[in-house]
Amino acid sequence: MTLIDFASLLVSALLLAGIYSVMSVGMTVIYGVMKIVNLAHAGFMMLGAYFAWELYERFHVDPILAALLAFPVMFVLGGLVHWLLVRRLPHSDEPTLQSLLLMFGLWLLLQNIGYLIWGNTDRSIFTPRTLSVVHLGPIAVSTVRLMVFGVAVACLILLEVVMNYTWFGRSVRALIQNRYAGLIVGVYEDATAGLTFGLGIGFAGLAGGLLASLYSFDPDFGRAFLIRAFVIIVLGGLDSISGVALGALVLALVETFSILFVPAGYQLAISFGLLVVVLIVLPGGIASVLAKVRRVA
Repeated sequence: MTLIDFASLLVSALLLAGIYSVMSVGMTVIYGVMKIVNLAHAGFMMLGAYFAWELYERFHVDPILAALLAFPVMFVLGGLVHWLLVRRLPHSDEPTLQSLLLMFGLWLLLQNIGYLIWGNTDRSIFTPRTLSVVHLGPIAVSTVRLMVFGVAVACLILLEVVMNYTWFGRSVRALIQNRYAGLIVGVYEDATAGLTFGLGIGFAGLAGGLLASLYSFDPDFGRAFLIRAFVIIVLGGLDSISGVALGALVLALVETFSILFVPAGYQLAISFGLLVVVLIVLPGGIASVLAKVRRVA
């Protein structure tokens, strides 16, 4: 493998890590605040993909803009789901069987609604820039992937600003670190949880819209990406927002460079294998290792 080939794979991994981060951060914030493993995340990613596709097909809205528009729509939908269903779950510091069954049932419901409305035919978003490339020196990079990466990074930076400089962000971080201490100092748990669930679903819709510009999709579209999101949040630490970026980068590097040794069709199996290894060797994720290093230093 030449140096240019290595650099091309490295750039591809970095671009992939951006969308993987956006895809996973919604699950992380929901788990951190509410201790709910959101299996319905895949269903909302699917809805985001079809939302972007419908806007492009019917109204000729740019797919990247359509993905951004999916965020507020899915945010409202997530808030509605929380108000109707999720807030009725018992409060717990660990995932419960009730929450798992509810989220799994919601995923199946959304998936079947997708089949009912759009059928089982694969859809894709094809624009004049789909096949265009940008040359970074000797490296050719897909224009769409570069734009998706830029949007993903901008959204993650905006989320970081919100989490560090707003009342809502401080409330979220307080509940993630210690729920009872957060309640003692006046965090309004129900309102924070509702907004957090909406935020997580909003990011799922955004990720689905962005992924629709890169891949074909059907109502079962989110399943493979849900598995990858699990790997990423376990790698980064289940309730670590900053760890998501590290976990996404590790998974993207492993998947991208694995094509040198195994066929591309085995990438999902590689993700499964990485998940098993991390659960055995590093159950606290990368964030736990970094925390130990900081304590020692």
